[in-house]
Amino acid sequence: MLSGFLNYVEIRTKITSVFAFLMGLSYLFYIGQPVRALPTFVFFASMFIFDLTTTAINNYIDTKTNEQKLPFKRRTALIIIYVLLALSILLGIILVIQTDIVVFLVGGLCFLCGIFYTYGPVPFSRQPWGELLSGIFYGLLIPFLLLYINMPQGYFIRLDLSLEAIGGEVRLMPMLTMLLLSVNPVCCTANIMLANNICDLEKDVKVKRYTLPYYLGNHSLRLFALLYYATYLSTIAMVAMRILHPVCLLSLLTFIPVQKNIKRFFEKQDKATTFFVSIKNYILIMSAFTLTIFIGGLLA
Repeated sequence: MLSGFLNYVEIRTKITSVFAFLMGLSYLFYIGQPVRALPTFVFFASMFIFDLTTTAINNYIDTKTNEQKLPFKRRTALIIIYVLLALSILLGIILVIQTDIVVFLVGGLCFLCGIFYTYGPVPFSRQPWGELLSGIFYGLLIPFLLLYINMPQGYFIRLDLSLEAIGGEVRLMPMLTMLLLSVNPVCCTANIMLANNICDLEKDVKVKRYTLPYYLGNHSLRLFALLYYATYLSTIAMVAMRILHPVCLLSLLTFIPVQKNIKRFFEKQDKATTFFVSIKNYILIMSAFTLTIFIGGLLA
């Protein structure tokens, strides 16, 4: 039963949400910002359970068109989705009560995107937006929400809502820092999706699923490499701008194994034998980046 559930929600793929969360925690440690334990825990629980939910929805719907089978009867699989969704929504509501309207708006957007990624008349998964959306929602919005919850009020955004007017302000330097910090998880997450879609291109077209590689053709492989290179450029930029400690430059050493994995994927794009290089590269880049940020906090 448990193994079937873990397979249904593809627990092995949850590194994208967990690593983005850990990177955010490392950055909070680096800048010496105390962590609000309860809201942070509630956020992690809601985020993680909703990640399980979106994968379950994806598998439930995809098994209608492919040859894969669910580990449960369809009725049981649907009940699991409802339970997971209800839990994540409940925790999200608790988090909003503990925070403010910005968390409600950003979190609500995440819920809508996750649900309609594979559900609805025109799901995002059948369009060339999967890489962009997965990168933004996993790589940018998870760290943003974590930092927003723990930073002083108004540090990133101040939003004032009333029946008469909507007003507020966005602080540019904190937002720029947030964007640069998110380049690594955004690009690495997008590349997992890109590698998956490249490997599944022929099969996807047969079920009228036209993902980004369908439109890019051979340029998909160039994009695959460029996204990894962007992570190294952003790290160098953050150190040069004194956003991160110089010790973070040690994470650039991962370029050697990452480049080897890129070449391996260029030689053959196969779900069974080479897709996993995108996950290896994610772990290499994100673990080194997260660890060096944490070490920078110890040295600062």
